[in-house]
Amino acid sequence: MEKHFYITTTLPYVNSEPHLGFALEIVQADAIARFHKLLGEETFFNTGTDEHGVKIHRKAEERGKDTQNYVDEYAQKFKDLMPALGVSSDIHFVRTTDLHHKAAAQVFWKRCLEKGDIYKQVYKVKYCVGCELEKTDSELVDGKCPIHPNLEIELIEEENYFFKFSKYQEPLLKFYAANPEFVVPDFRFNEIKRFVEGGLQDFSVSRLKEKMPWGIPVPGDDSQVMYVWFDALINYVSTLGWPEDEKTFSKFWPGVQIAGKDNLRQQSAMWQAMLMSADLPNSKQIIIHGFITSQGQKMSKSLGNVADPYEILSKLQEKGLTKEQAVDALRYYLLREVPTFEDGDYTWERFVETYNAGLANGIGNLSSRILKMAANAGIRPGQAEGKLDAVNMLHGYALAKAMDEIWSRIQAADKYIQENEPFKLIKVEKEKGENCISELLKNLFEIAFWLQPFLPHTSEKLLAILRDPKLENIPRLFPRIE
Repeated sequence: MEKHFYITTTLPYVNSEPHLGFALEIVQADAIARFHKLLGEETFFNTGTDEHGVKIHRKAEERGKDTQNYVDEYAQKFKDLMPALGVSSDIHFVRTTDLHHKAAAQVFWKRCLEKGDIYKQVYKVKYCVGCELEKTDSELVDGKCPIHPNLEIELIEEENYFFKFSKYQEPLLKFYAANPEFVVPDFRFNEIKRFVEGGLQDFSVSRLKEKMPWGIPVPGDDSQVMYVWFDALINYVSTLGWPEDEKTFSKFWPGVQIAGKDNLRQQSAMWQAMLMSADLPNSKQIIIHGFITSQGQKMSKSLGNVADPYEILSKLQEKGLTKEQAVDALRYYLLREVPTFEDGDYTWERFVETYNAGLANGIGNLSSRILKMAANAGIRPGQAEGKLDAVNMLHGYALAKAMDEIWSRIQAADKYIQENEPFKLIKVEKEKGENCISELLKNLFEIAFWLQPFLPHTSEKLLAILRDPKLENIPRLFPRIE
């Protein structure tokens, strides 16, 4: 029976340049998507851009631009980031200003309305423009949002539509109990369960058009537009052609979603309640990753410590790396040096240190030694084929641990060379030395095979030469940099 797999990132908000935090998420998702392709599964990989809401409208106004032109410009920057990060070329890129997505969002709204889960009322609330979320006093620190402390909390009082989130407390808890691995890691799952157990408040799903015109019109009410979160979450199904393309939708949904820890509530509770209301299957699983910090501080534009993935790639090429080497070097850092589920720190100095240790002196040095020994001894790679073990390789999506496992094999091969010295052994015990080198070639092939989801350019280069019966043109995988 043919297997299918669907994974989606969150959609970055197009009010600023792409940053390293989103690069982390897209590379993590790409590694998981590539892994499932290697398992022979038909894979649908989705990302895109979230293009509605007050922040975007205000940014466009500040710059004197038409809002659609503004989002077109920024959406392209995020789309261009995909090949820049070595992301699979068959990725699907959805935009929330696409006509199909708008139509799907309106169908979704009507379903929730028919279920009796959308109603209208006047309300007053504290609102963080940065999060595009309502905030309770308990969520604020000294009256500020802890995620966006430089933005003033706004007080909103108007008549809007609400979603009956409170109605889904028990259904959500029942769903969580029936799906004990729904959110990974488990401490994030415990966090969202505690949140839901504490009681749910209905949330606003629209805004007055006269105050915030940039959004999808509410069906049957021209005075309101959909709230950005309600609209954006629907991309996970609209990208599959829902509601018209039932064949594609039923083939791939429910799927896996990957998101940052600041998205835990939206992905694992709000969206799941919305799916229940619309009578659609709940997501298969939610993967929650941490933030990238700089010297222990959260990256922010005000502190001037935001890392730009384009700048990092450019800097690496200035150091003499090829485009492909630079891409895999950045992927290596994001997938191995940043803990998959916790916050991880980035500085250029740390990047250079880990690059030289893991790539130039690690896989780079090992592959060069083995291939040169084999070439000098006239030994050619056999017809070994690698295989992937889903349990051992991904450890429940713990990508950094999977990378550590690969590098432990690299270190073991280095130790084997030091202890056996096959380049000397072959001169005095030819058969034994040849066997040692053949074993090293087999190990190198397996390492190259396992690297495919993580460092696609590196694995492709290594596999090409290992499958070449002439064993010529031995590549230099990674030069040292200072």
